[in-house]
Amino acid sequence: MPEVVYTQIADELRARIASGQLRPGDAVPTEAELADRWRTSRGPIRNALATLRSEGLIETARGRPARVVARKATQAVDVSVPFTRWAREIGARPGARTQELSLRRAGAEKAQALGVSPDDTIVSVVRLRSLDDRPTMLERLFYTEDVGRLLFTIDPDSVSLTEFLASQGHPIVGLQHEIDAVAADEQDAALLEVPTGTPILRLSRTSRDASGRVFEASEDRYLSRFVRFTVSASGISADGQYLRAVGG
Repeated sequence: MPEVVYTQIADELRARIASGQLRPGDAVPTEAELADRWRTSRGPIRNALATLRSEGLIETARGRPARVVARKATQAVDVSVPFTRWAREIGARPGARTQELSLRRAGAEKAQALGVSPDDTIVSVVRLRSLDDRPTMLERLFYTEDVGRLLFTIDPDSVSLTEFLASQGHPIVGLQHEIDAVAADEQDAALLEVPTGTPILRLSRTSRDASGRVFEASEDRYLSRFVRFTVSASGISADGQYLRAVGG
């Protein structure tokens, strides 16, 4: 049956990708090559390729051969997991290169986010994060002065800032996330190695301590070709109006 043939073709190609015989960037055998190997028509071949494309394993474009793509790392946004720990949990090697660690005036926008006065001093951090040496995310972090000054006592490239601050009595007890897409600015483009204006995913977060005080506001900018966000939901409420997110 045609369904069996296309499933077998998809299974073989999937196995070759999983084993590394076909690596990210490699061209997938053409429809003609696959049709000759499997002694079948183009229909099952196209169904097999469509299956792999829907799974995020390959990308196709008119006039060009299908190519293997790097699988995206999945990050749940309904829970708080430090980048360093998350990277290790998915089997990747985390990296950090600090671009800025400084004291600055809060200004109106950051003052509102952190609940301080615009003239108050805050601590600003900019770090490039990587997975297996691939630039993946640019994080911009802003802390109230009393918490942020602790970061001047460590090498920020060698530890998880979230875990370090938790060890110093500032664990994240409550948080709020917002996700949207923005165009890469000049700093994003230079550090993430993409053209200016490239669409990137932005995850904005405010973090609270046990007393409910906001002590951190951050803006993480991810390359969408490497990362996707997921949210788990426990079900529909009695009135059917919303889904309640739960940690995964």
